[in-house]
Amino acid sequence: MPVIDITDLSDPRLADFAHLTDVALKKARGTEHGLYIAESALVLERALRAGHRPRSVLALGNTVDEAVRLVGDVVPVFSGPGELLAELTGYVLHRGLIASMHRPPLPTVESLLADAQRVVILENIVDPTNVGAIFRSVAAIGADAVLVTPRCSDPFYRRAIRVSMGTVLQVPWTRVGDWADTKRILAGYGFHIAALALTDAAVPLRQFAAVAPARVALVLGAEGDGLTEEAIAAADSVVQIPMRHGIDSLNVAAASAVAMYALAL
Repeated sequence: MPVIDITDLSDPRLADFAHLTDVALKKARGTEHGLYIAESALVLERALRAGHRPRSVLALGNTVDEAVRLVGDVVPVFSGPGELLAELTGYVLHRGLIASMHRPPLPTVESLLADAQRVVILENIVDPTNVGAIFRSVAAIGADAVLVTPRCSDPFYRRAIRVSMGTVLQVPWTRVGDWADTKRILAGYGFHIAALALTDAAVPLRQFAAVAPARVALVLGAEGDGLTEEAIAAADSVVQIPMRHGIDSLNVAAASAVAMYALAL
């Protein structure tokens, strides 16, 4: 399929890129599970390596060859001057290209836990920047999967993917239900639930890490509100990172990196 020069922004084939919100992309018509946007050649390459299917690519002139190299002639590659593409999308394509990608079906919780030893659970973390940063730490430091609660921000949102450098497309993840069901499934696979929270019963992270069970599910909560009562009640242990100078906590993304490093196998 040849590269298509954009001359008319009303071309219906450009609809995926036309000021659509993450929520609108998730509900895109004509798709089985919705769409997400991959920004930059690096993220697109990671998405393709993960087996995700592109629908189309939008590229500045100097990145067209890279886009064609990645997707070949399977899907259309649209191109045009930066000002025109910014008018279409609502933002400047600093990373040269964006791709409209089909969302893959989410795996089952059971399939992710079967061979895992370390998993991370994100409870109600609504900031996609934090979600993306946690996924990047998961990929770099080491956890086998991420589970997200129903009110947690979608890891496939554009900002989460960008901040994670595309690692949300590599790290296996899925959504879980309520805590009663989640605890039952985790217990069935031999996981010890460790909630990162400030409570009177919390033990220091190093103390917990020194005797950590073979399988640990680390639970992280939203900044400000922290973990819910249900999450803490479901935990087998409550763990805290000791602080100095009167500081009570770290940003949740930073705390996740510290905790995962301490628990790394």
